[in-house]
Amino acid sequence: MSSLLALLRKLFGLSEPNVDPEPEPVEDTSPEPARRTVSRILSIIYNPTMNAETGEKLTAQSGWQNPDDLAVGFSADTLETSHGMARYDIVERIEVDAFPVLKDGFRYSPSLYLDVLHGVTPPHQPYDVDYHAIMDDFNIVERVENNEIDEVWVFAFPYGGFYESIMAGKDAFWCNARPLEDTEHISRRFIIMGFSYERGIGEMEESFDHRIESLMEKTFEKKHGDDDLWERFTRYDKKNPGQAHVGSVHFAPNSERDYDWGNLKYVPSYCDDWLNFPDFTGKMRQVNATDWGNGDIRLHHRWWQTRIPHMAGRQNGIHNNWWQYIMDANEVNM
Repeated sequence: MSSLLALLRKLFGLSEPNVDPEPEPVEDTSPEPARRTVSRILSIIYNPTMNAETGEKLTAQSGWQNPDDLAVGFSADTLETSHGMARYDIVERIEVDAFPVLKDGFRYSPSLYLDVLHGVTPPHQPYDVDYHAIMDDFNIVERVENNEIDEVWVFAFPYGGFYESIMAGKDAFWCNARPLEDTEHISRRFIIMGFSYERGIGEMEESFDHRIESLMEKTFEKKHGDDDLWERFTRYDKKNPGQAHVGSVHFAPNSERDYDWGNLKYVPSYCDDWLNFPDFTGKMRQVNATDWGNGDIRLHHRWWQTRIPHMAGRQNGIHNNWWQYIMDANEVNM
């Protein structure tokens, strides 16, 4: 067809149309730097008064963790394990003297909550918190749209009704929970993390690592075979005998079952070669639980995160710095 048009233009003396040439494809070997991501956090702490006479709050009465200490420790871990590629900045901290409202409008009272906690009364059903009420209470949608915050952390307690993580916004996708419904009108994707101050930093890492799994599975969704580097990263010996890499959140390279981070059985693994990414050497070594903390949840998760690629450049259109996707869901191409 193009040759026929050229002949007609020549016969009738027509000039060639003014068409800009197609842009050159961007090489995957681009020397682009690994971009550091700073995520601005709105931190909401539900810490109800449990004794009206003394003013004692749930954090004090329960003897559980200090949410501020948890936030500091978790943020420091993320900065270290990402090799400086990911930093959290808590731009506002709000402490709420109340229990969060659940999806059907129910709200615990101090006495009823203690009855549930001590097994006197069964937990209220439905269990889920009302995320939309929280977004309304704290003007979260407007703050996300105005580019004031990138993420929300909610600190609560057992039976608070929060998912470990959930994504909202236009084209939101699975993030260890189904996308938050009725949020397609929000132009930016953002994540709401649900942390329990009954637990420690290790459990915060667990929630965060499941978020990592969701974001990286989506990032590599259209890649197959050798191009699916995430699938390779998560291999463990039970699933891929003799071909273990770093493993998944629940399965270390030698794990036989979920949460089997204390297994002393040795298996060959490429786990340390991920510290050389993208220049793999192909070297394996024998590893066991002594490499990742002998069953300690926080130490295993730190070990696992440290091996997540954080380098400059790209492979098959995907940044070699995976932390860009982990910290900002809007970086993930749909």
